[in-house]
Amino acid sequence: MSRIRIGIVGMGKIARDQHLPAIAASDAFELAAVASPHHRLEGVRHYADVAALLDAEPDIAALAVCTPPQIRYAIARQAIERGRHVLLEKPPAATLSEAAALAELAARHHVGLMATWHAREAAAVTPARDWLAGCTVRRVLVTWKEDVRVWHPGQEWIWRCGGLGVFDPGINALSILTHLLAQPLLLEEAHLFIPVDCDTPIAAALRLTDTQGAAIRCEFDFRQTGPPTWDIDIETDRGRLVLSKGGAVLHANDRTIVQGDDREYACLYARFAQVVHERRVDVGLAPLRLVADAFLRGRRTAVAAFAAAGEG
Repeated sequence: MSRIRIGIVGMGKIARDQHLPAIAASDAFELAAVASPHHRLEGVRHYADVAALLDAEPDIAALAVCTPPQIRYAIARQAIERGRHVLLEKPPAATLSEAAALAELAARHHVGLMATWHAREAAAVTPARDWLAGCTVRRVLVTWKEDVRVWHPGQEWIWRCGGLGVFDPGINALSILTHLLAQPLLLEEAHLFIPVDCDTPIAAALRLTDTQGAAIRCEFDFRQTGPPTWDIDIETDRGRLVLSKGGAVLHANDRTIVQGDDREYACLYARFAQVVHERRVDVGLAPLRLVADAFLRGRRTAVAAFAAAGEG
């Protein structure tokens, strides 16, 4: 079977760190072109924007949209209306309404559409879900803290409306949590800490529950220095489960069950190939819905200015 010709829109850090290596290693995809106003990729055809790429490359069947979320909807809509399959970096759009509209549009045009909830593809997430099956979850503590200057250097968009701030990594934790727990999650309380020069939070504390009454706390912070902390600690009637390193390592009742490699984006592209062949929509809005609930219901506290521009 011939490989699917794909283009990348947006050549920032996530495209270079994750999408390019995953495509290069894939048996299903072949990188044919990129669209970016500022960045080129040696040896690959370049276009200033997605419209130019779509006009010039009728044989490109799919696009990976790796731009900031504020402009993903417009780009994805153009591609879908032109019959192209679309892979959306997370979050799939800047708002729930945009993401839902893209899902409906893709279904109408009979093209594949997929959101990259990449953290769900971490090596220990599925084993953790299997371990939790049939358990009663009592308490959950999510600790997701990192240094924004290391993981988002110079990315001013993350501090502007629609950029999510600390929820950009935090939504990874929520994507795992909504995948692990069998019951729907409900936000009870949120506290957002927003620098006076930014629109989005640099830290957040959430209190959630599920429909069975589990007590769930999430602590997100962009101000941690040194190694990141990406942990989910779950207490159940069967004992304690801990996912660490972003879902790569699983401990259950103090025993190491899984210690895996980073294969998240390789797994995503394998699944996207299936989405393309089946022309189906695979988005899932539960993680983004919780973030939207936090912004809707959250108490806001102003904190010290953070010089977003020029970091890194």
